[in-house]
Amino acid sequence: MMKQLLTPVALAALFAASGVQAQTVLKIGYATAVTSHYGVGSTTFCDEIEKGTQGRYKCQQFPNSALGGEREQIEAVQLGTQDLVNTSTGPLGNFVPEVKIVDIPFLFRDYDHARKVMDGPIGQDLSKKMEAKGLVNLAWTENGFRHMTNSKRAINQASDASGLKMRTMENKVHMDGYKTFGILPTPMPFPELFTALQQGTVDGQENPIPVILSSKFSQVQKHLSLTGHVYSPAALILSPAVWNKLSAADKQVFLEAGKKAAAAQRKKVNDDEANGIAQLEKDGMQVVKQVNGESFRKAVAPAYQQYAKEFGADKIAAIQAVK
Repeated sequence: MMKQLLTPVALAALFAASGVQAQTVLKIGYATAVTSHYGVGSTTFCDEIEKGTQGRYKCQQFPNSALGGEREQIEAVQLGTQDLVNTSTGPLGNFVPEVKIVDIPFLFRDYDHARKVMDGPIGQDLSKKMEAKGLVNLAWTENGFRHMTNSKRAINQASDASGLKMRTMENKVHMDGYKTFGILPTPMPFPELFTALQQGTVDGQENPIPVILSSKFSQVQKHLSLTGHVYSPAALILSPAVWNKLSAADKQVFLEAGKKAAAAQRKKVNDDEANGIAQLEKDGMQVVKQVNGESFRKAVAPAYQQYAKEFGADKIAAIQAVK
């Protein structure tokens, strides 16, 4: 007796009748370890979408730059060869120039101010600009306030940083600001940084405490100064190739999952800021907790003229005015 082959339509009906649903596995990448703030935010997002879609969507996580540097991952998401990236805004300005405004040194007063800006109309407007460039921003997550580390000397004031070869992100706004401190900015992809510090290719780097902790920079850096010179937001970005296939209900699930991911990631940043400095001291780092912030703000003032030309003095003032 001849076996009858089921047509695709019949197969689909059979799966539906048996309650079996097709599962889509999304690739999500980020620069740091799975235990880091990026890992915490990404895991929360993945758990929430799996729960919210009854298992129709789940994630495969690629921590520690397994899919490349942040710039490469953003490009892959834009092209649709990667589904999601949880990335700092540092390299994002290369794709969406308007986002660079948030990278201006000493623009944000504190975490409360920064989070209000990113979650309010200004952050929403930047998300729209991202969408126009083929990047769907599900939420502003967080990297944190950036601090300087180096292997040469303690940095108490801006002049102490002069002459240090410091790894920076591929970000002109950062580099223009750091030059005013006398730093020699050396742009370099994050995955290459630990080795560069180990080999003395660069003297130092600047990153938030959660990154300094999770990347174990205490093994290759002696000095940490809590300069807080730049607030570094992060973004949970989805490929339009995925977004455009989602039903309206699933889009809502993804957006809600993004909000929960942002809250979890920010909480981890808070926890690392509160507990991480003591851990880094225990690991042998010498920490300058009270730097002369005024010396840095004074040094960077000339760069603000250029920032005003590039972004508009009114836009900078609008961010500063958020209470």
